[in-house]
Amino acid sequence: MTVIADIEERHAEFTALRRDIHAHPELAFKETRTSDLVAERLAAWGIEVHRGLGQTGVVGVLHGSRGPGERAIGLRADMDALPMPEHNLFKHASKNPGRMHGCGHDGHTAMLLGAAHYLSTHRDFEGTVNFIFQPAEEGGNAGAKAMMDDGLFDRFPCEEIYGIHNMPGFTTGHFAFRKGAAMASSNRFDIIVRGTGGHAAQPHKAVDTIVIAAEMVGALQTLISRHKNPIDVAVVSVTQIHAGDAYNVLPGEAVIRGTVRTFSTAVLDEIESNMRRMAELLPQVHGGTGELKFHRAYPPLVNWDAQTDFAMQVAKDTFGADKVDPNTPQHGGAEDFSFYLEKVPGCYLFVGNGGGGHRENTYHGMGPCELHNPNYDFNDELLPVGSTYWVRLVEAFFARE
Repeated sequence: MTVIADIEERHAEFTALRRDIHAHPELAFKETRTSDLVAERLAAWGIEVHRGLGQTGVVGVLHGSRGPGERAIGLRADMDALPMPEHNLFKHASKNPGRMHGCGHDGHTAMLLGAAHYLSTHRDFEGTVNFIFQPAEEGGNAGAKAMMDDGLFDRFPCEEIYGIHNMPGFTTGHFAFRKGAAMASSNRFDIIVRGTGGHAAQPHKAVDTIVIAAEMVGALQTLISRHKNPIDVAVVSVTQIHAGDAYNVLPGEAVIRGTVRTFSTAVLDEIESNMRRMAELLPQVHGGTGELKFHRAYPPLVNWDAQTDFAMQVAKDTFGADKVDPNTPQHGGAEDFSFYLEKVPGCYLFVGNGGGGHRENTYHGMGPCELHNPNYDFNDELLPVGSTYWVRLVEAFFARE
């Protein structure tokens, strides 16, 4: 791998920074310590700092030595942690109980800071780089949309925007791309079934919401198997059923909850419409009523073709074509970077985090190094790789006609 020498020389410094962020995880819209750290570093490097977008978001603005010009590129890193325990025992494990950087946002932040530092001393371009440090990506909180609602692209126009996420299980430092729909939409639903409560020994005097809910769970599977075009990819998963508190009482209400994932909004529209009809009409067959509450969290993440080709070529030129997967499989997870891509051309790409061998065996919980797993840790080998990639992307962007 061809990493930039000046970035490699500061590897230990940014490793320490990444581990400091890991040790002090903060949840969505509460990333005050992290955003303070980011803002202080950017300001120390002479980068213009703007705060308060999306509550705790930070934008660093860097103009080239040849002037701000008319061209601008956006680079985004997410900063929030997850509401989960950490099982790792190494020194930089979470000091905040019930909170963990289990998705690598600490590494994403450190990689972008590494690029910002280098570019602050190598500004030989005409144009503007907007370093976007975003809060609240996790849990459907949509920090991206919150920053946009606060005028992100009005105040800091971006001709194109790019984001990186680490990928456990993929070879360390290798890159993965996909044109078009790369990640799924994220949506959640509540189906409330109402009937008539009664004694469990006299079901004929009640409208049994548990029986209705059980039938509903089976019927929901036909949204995929019989109502959707088999060519389209989608998932409907029931993840919760809540009803009843006693052994001898038929409850008057049951609640079914779950998630829907699709790779197109058209398929999502179809599933929601069919689900609403099913939720309202099926209970009536048994004498009850039903209601659907459907929440659309993140739209599908759809990469732009030209920008994906460009980002891919930068990876090939920098690290070699053998390190680049041009057509990685679609990912059923969701990302609020999708909101940016609805507004601005760009690409969201992946870099391999390896299989977990980078963890110190003596000090971690010995579980899998997967995203959202209590034994996960970001691979610090990626820091100079990611920072170098960001720098080469910026240089190629401004060199492009």
